Amino acid sequence: MPRPTAAQLAYGSCTVLFSTLAMLLLSQTSSGAGIAVIAVSALLLGLLVAMTVPMPTKPRVVAVRRPADAQQEQAEESVLSQS
Repeated sequence: MPRPTAAQLAYGSCTVLFSTLAMLLLSQTSSGAGIAVIAVSALLLGLLVAMTVPMPTKPRVVAVRRPADAQQEQAEESVLSQS
């Protein structure tokens, strides 16, 4: 299982923090069971957000031809064609 990236950790943590705060303020609950339900639902929401952040893709390796390489190839081709 790949490790979470910094972006995934940041998005998930912010989601948990702000959703917990919003749900507590909107519900105005003061019971322990209500706070526990809000905390668990905020953790699940944060996990969902963190897992839906796209993982970075591996960079593609692209071959770059330098002008010196092109000249050397031309010289080799001319030598081969003369033989």
